[in-house]
Amino acid sequence: MILLMLRGERSVGGGAPAFVIAEIGANHNRSLSLAKEMIDAAVAAKADAVKFQIYSAETLYSRNTPRHSGYDKDLFPLIKEIETPRDWLPELAAYCEERNILFFATPFDAAAVDELDAVSALFKIASFEIVDLPLIRYCASKGKPLLLSTGLASMEEIEDAYVTCRDAGNEQVAFLQCASVYPAPAHIMNLRSMETLRRAFGVPTGLSDHTRGIHVSVAAVALGASVIEKHFTMDRTMTGPDHPFAIEPDELAELVRQIREVEAALGDGRKLGPAPEELEFYQKARRSLHAAVDIPEGTVITEEMVCAKRPGFGIRPKHLPLVLGRVARRRIEADEWITWEMI
Repeated sequence: MILLMLRGERSVGGGAPAFVIAEIGANHNRSLSLAKEMIDAAVAAKADAVKFQIYSAETLYSRNTPRHSGYDKDLFPLIKEIETPRDWLPELAAYCEERNILFFATPFDAAAVDELDAVSALFKIASFEIVDLPLIRYCASKGKPLLLSTGLASMEEIEDAYVTCRDAGNEQVAFLQCASVYPAPAHIMNLRSMETLRRAFGVPTGLSDHTRGIHVSVAAVALGASVIEKHFTMDRTMTGPDHPFAIEPDELAELVRQIREVEAALGDGRKLGPAPEELEFYQKARRSLHAAVDIPEGTVITEEMVCAKRPGFGIRPKHLPLVLGRVARRRIEADEWITWEMI
C-alpha cells in the first residue's frame, strides 16, 4: 500500500497511527481570533491537523441555484457569508507551525490551489468536487499528498479521480469514505467500503465523518481507517450551517483518546500466550490437576482421585490420561496440585 509522507516525519497509511483531522471548515464564523482559538483546541485535543475550506461564492455556486431544503436562505448568499478570508492563510499557517499542528485546506478553485500551495502541508478534495477533474489534476500537479472524499461517488468516478492524479504524476493519494448529508445517519455510512477502496486502488483509506457523536469514527479506525476527518466547533449552538452536527472540543479530545486506545487494542494479530500483565492470572486462575482426595504414597492413581481446579501450578488437565495409572511417589494431600515430580 502507498504511504503518504507528510511534513514533520508524519505519515498516513502503512500501519501508521490514524491521522486525525479537526475540520474547522467555516466554523470560525469569519473571526480570525476564533479560528486561532479552534486551532488551540485542536492542539489540546491532540489532533494531527486542522483543515479549512477555501472557496468563493462567485466560483462555487450559480446565483440561480435552487434553495436547498436544509437551509433557510439561498446557497449563494449563504456561502458568501461564510467564506474564509484568503488573506488569513499565511497567518493561520504560521500559527499552526508555532503550535506544532499541521495546517491544510480544501481548495475549491485553481486560485485557492495556488494560494494554498505556499502554506499547506497537503490538499483535500471535497466530495462534491470529485467530478471536477481539471481541479483535481491541477491540485495533484503540485506534488503534495492529496486526500479525496468520495461522498456521492461511484467507483467509476473514484477511478477517474485516481487516474487523473496518477496522470499528473502524483500517487500520494488517499480516499475517504463519506456520506454527504449533514448530519449523516449511521445506516448510510458504509464503513466497509473503505476496504473496497483499499483493495481496488492500493491506497490508504479513511473516513470523513458527518454523523453525530464520535462512535462511528472510532469504529472506522477498528476497521482500518488511516485517516479520520471530523467537523468540530467551539459551541454547537453558534450560528452557521456546520455547527449543529460538529463535535465540541471535549468530544474531539475524547475522539482522539478513544482512537489511540482502539489502535493499541488492535495488536499484531499473533496469539503467543499471556502478556506480562496477564501472568499472575495465567498462573493462579487457570486450572491444573489437583488431588480430589488424600493419595497415599505408592497408590496407583485413578480418575476418581483427580480433579481440575485453580490455580494452574500443576499438570495441565489435557495430560490427565498420562497421569492415570501412575504411582504416587509421595503422599499427595487432598486439594494439593499435582506435579510430574509427585508421580
